[in-house]
Amino acid sequence: MADILSLKESVLVYLDRSGGLQKLADDCRPLNDTQETEAVYRFRVLVNPSDLIEMDPRLGDCVLHDPLRATGLFQSVCFLAIKTLSLTDKIHTASQVNVSLNFTHLPPFPEYTLDLSGFHQVYGPMRPVSMEGAVIAITRVTKYTQGARFLCTDDDCPGSTGFHHIRVHAPGATESATVRNDFSCMICSSQLKEDVKFRVLGDKQLVELIHVEALDVLRGRRQSSFRYQSVTLFLRDELCHSMTIGRLYRVVGIPVLVHQWPSITWSVEANSVQPWEPQRKSPRFLELSERVAPSPWRFPAIVAHCFGLDLTPPGLYNTLKLCLLLSLVQTRTDADDPSLDLLVVTADTLVLDRLMAYSLSLACRGVRHQASAEMFASLSRDERGAGTANIHAGSALLASGGICMLGDLSFYRKDKLDYIQSVLESRSVSVFIPGKKYGEEADQQLSFPVQCNFWALTDSSQRSGRADSAVLGTQETGPVPAQLAETFGLVIQCGDRVGERGAVAQALHTLQQAVQPGSHPHPSCWEFSTEDYQELVARSRGLQVELSPEAKKLIHGYYMASRRARTRSQGVKISLASIKLLISLAEAHCKLCLRTKVVEEDAVIAVLLCENSVTLKHGASALVIPPDAVFPCNLEDVDGLQRRDAALDELHQIILRFVYTFAPGADAYITEE
Repeated sequence: MADILSLKESVLVYLDRSGGLQKLADDCRPLNDTQETEAVYRFRVLVNPSDLIEMDPRLGDCVLHDPLRATGLFQSVCFLAIKTLSLTDKIHTASQVNVSLNFTHLPPFPEYTLDLSGFHQVYGPMRPVSMEGAVIAITRVTKYTQGARFLCTDDDCPGSTGFHHIRVHAPGATESATVRNDFSCMICSSQLKEDVKFRVLGDKQLVELIHVEALDVLRGRRQSSFRYQSVTLFLRDELCHSMTIGRLYRVVGIPVLVHQWPSITWSVEANSVQPWEPQRKSPRFLELSERVAPSPWRFPAIVAHCFGLDLTPPGLYNTLKLCLLLSLVQTRTDADDPSLDLLVVTADTLVLDRLMAYSLSLACRGVRHQASAEMFASLSRDERGAGTANIHAGSALLASGGICMLGDLSFYRKDKLDYIQSVLESRSVSVFIPGKKYGEEADQQLSFPVQCNFWALTDSSQRSGRADSAVLGTQETGPVPAQLAETFGLVIQCGDRVGERGAVAQALHTLQQAVQPGSHPHPSCWEFSTEDYQELVARSRGLQVELSPEAKKLIHGYYMASRRARTRSQGVKISLASIKLLISLAEAHCKLCLRTKVVEEDAVIAVLLCENSVTLKHGASALVIPPDAVFPCNLEDVDGLQRRDAALDELHQIILRFVYTFAPGADAYITEE
């Protein structure tokens, strides 16, 4: 008894020091403003285990290893505080105080960590553990019984009135454990009946969490012998809607076994949820960045030139390689971030499909979609007794914050292509849930944001039926409709201008790799491994960049000039999405250079890539630039890099003259050097 009193004293001291008593008073104040009386009242208490252990090791040990007992201690202290301080007259017994202990964190020791790649679903102590993973399925928010009041059927028993018999939800408990018709009175052993009008309902949501390495299978790699099993999380009350399908999270929860005869299910009651990102090392590219620092263009040029040497010889498809790297570092982490989708037009889909698949392995999250698989979302009936629909993530939602590779679009049916076009335009996917099929009174439609970049290929050798009188410069996009090609941010042409010399170089390179895998007989290239590129992408992706005034002016001037020039000559209206694409490209180029300030040279690269893409869609304009403007010459030596810098400087001046011509007044905010 003395030990219990000592622990309660420590709880009171902790609540006083941490501000818990003040929060309790603030939570009780709204209760006095309402006329309704409920069976239980829920109070959320934030607990810092480190502070508890420092103040009272016994209390800290109780909270970390016996959370149910600790909850009872906090409940008793909160009830005494409410009655002593006269915070509210709605609470009559300690059973009406439903305390929820929410952990700010757990000690960084293996005993408090649950590795989702190696755990066993067996019985263990009900204590909090930390876990990390990706959300692959989620349900709608449904109701559960948070607390209920029961009355004795014997009118002469004191338990027939008041709040003597209160049942509240405990971690891992089913609905029948809280509300049932076979409970007995603790005073006279008579049967209890529920006072239904005092039932308190809360929100719950089920989430499936899986180890992030399990998603590597979706990149199209060779499958290993490991098998990953998802974990079902129960989110309750304020934690509902705290997790988004396809994202990574660190969760503190209590593992529990739920007995539902004749089976036993294993799940986790979530206690706190935080977004999570894996930590990366510093890249080896820092040495190269320091060497070529005087030029704002050389570092990404060398990075693209030496990229994918196991698949293509250096100098071939450099523009595509640069665009793939830009899309990798500009993967979406927020709904407001601009996307950077790529559509590659080529007659050699095999080699470029392999190059894109290799690039996919560098993404923080990469999914290679199969044409026969589910792309966005699918429904199934929940198996945990929640009585609702379980929404499973498709390839695009699983690729949230990363890349979804669609492959060759000629393998897709027309209805699938139309659906892809609709999603690319709205950047969201809608899921229709029929009410009758899933036990609801009304139908429901949910919307999920699509926060990934899409990569796709189209075979230019397949004629799409475009008229022979097409505008000069437009590109044959094969089976892909022009409306779908328009929804992709960048359209890149590869292969048609390589010619016989490039085909021979690719053939010799393929034979060399078949005879001596991994050999790179190219003295002009730096030696960088796949891990180096992974670290570069991870480091670049995490940078926070801002546009300089010079970059803003150039982007705005080009957008206005291009919009006026093409509207006059071709009747083509350049949409507002173009300026978002320009900003996204400039920011991505800045990140790839490992800088945090977007300079005017980054905007020049964005304009060149965007102008080439618009030309392939709508034809040439008054801004005449070569097809391979970003890589106008070979980069075999330092002289090649100097020639490229000079060519880009000249193109910079051409862009400025184009802006001055078609955007009157541009000279007021752009100074030509």
